[in-house]
Amino acid sequence: MPMIAFFLLLFLPSVSPNTPGSSGTYLEAPKFPTAGDCPSTDGYCNPSLVHIAITLDLHYLRGSIAAVHSIIRHTTCPETLFFHFVADASAGDLSAIIRDVFPSLRFRAYRFRIGRVRRLISSSVRSALENPLNYARNYLADLLEPCVRRVVYLDSDLILIDDIRHLWDSANAAFSDAPKATIAAPEYCHANFTLYFTDAFWNSRFKHTFEDRRRPPCYFNTGVMAIDLERWRKMNYGLQIERWMEIQKRVRIYDLGSLPPFLLVFAGEIEGLNHRWNQHGLGGDNVKGSCRGLHPGPVSILHWSGKGKPWDRFDAGLPLMVSGGWLVKAGVD
Repeated sequence: MPMIAFFLLLFLPSVSPNTPGSSGTYLEAPKFPTAGDCPSTDGYCNPSLVHIAITLDLHYLRGSIAAVHSIIRHTTCPETLFFHFVADASAGDLSAIIRDVFPSLRFRAYRFRIGRVRRLISSSVRSALENPLNYARNYLADLLEPCVRRVVYLDSDLILIDDIRHLWDSANAAFSDAPKATIAAPEYCHANFTLYFTDAFWNSRFKHTFEDRRRPPCYFNTGVMAIDLERWRKMNYGLQIERWMEIQKRVRIYDLGSLPPFLLVFAGEIEGLNHRWNQHGLGGDNVKGSCRGLHPGPVSILHWSGKGKPWDRFDAGLPLMVSGGWLVKAGVD
């Protein structure tokens, strides 16, 4: 099954940068049938819907399309999925490509005005991490309609090989068990949490930030997370993240893009999900691109969170991944 997903990702062609509204180089995806007893999901606000948010960017478009295809291919109830696509307001109508590739997909498109966040972004260890669209997830509670109570946010560089409703149900159970939680995601408490912040952070009053949390702070990857939008709106977490970004502009307290502000607000307050829901680290690290070890156990999401994105390596004729004795390389099975 993972190999099928790999080739789905690899052979999606690119869209010409000169024609961002064209879908002529993409094939229409098949309509996957509904299997089993699926709930009725008439209307946009139906509580039986699984809401999924993904950003659209021209360079990442192949990844987004592959992610959507993998989601609908592996679910038993495709008609219960509702997608929310967020794109730069100046990028053209990328959602038109989604509509042509997935004509039966239920979705809404939102224009994110990057000026809202550009002034708050600091330099990072890699220029790609400074893309304003990386911060669009901070504003989902504002962009999506109030009747959308919860959403699963997914990065554009991953594929699912499991039914996303299982992830949705696990997150809902976690939120029910923790009335104060806003984020549910896999946590990685073995990682050295102190490395995500600079000496200037740990040698200042900011070092006390995590002292009143429900549990010790742990690293989590923001590329896969369930968000309780009702709680987010009530606590105005978007403003809290912006305040940390403003502090970063004055005193450099972190180096790694959009992740640290999330950690500053939510680390120690996360409801942990099974690690199978984010096999991140594929594509190497974010500086040198060197290989990283895989998580033990089963995998439901493969996530190329590192520097080496599959479509870039494929275009360059480079191997995508070496693990467990198998190799995926451009044009080679």
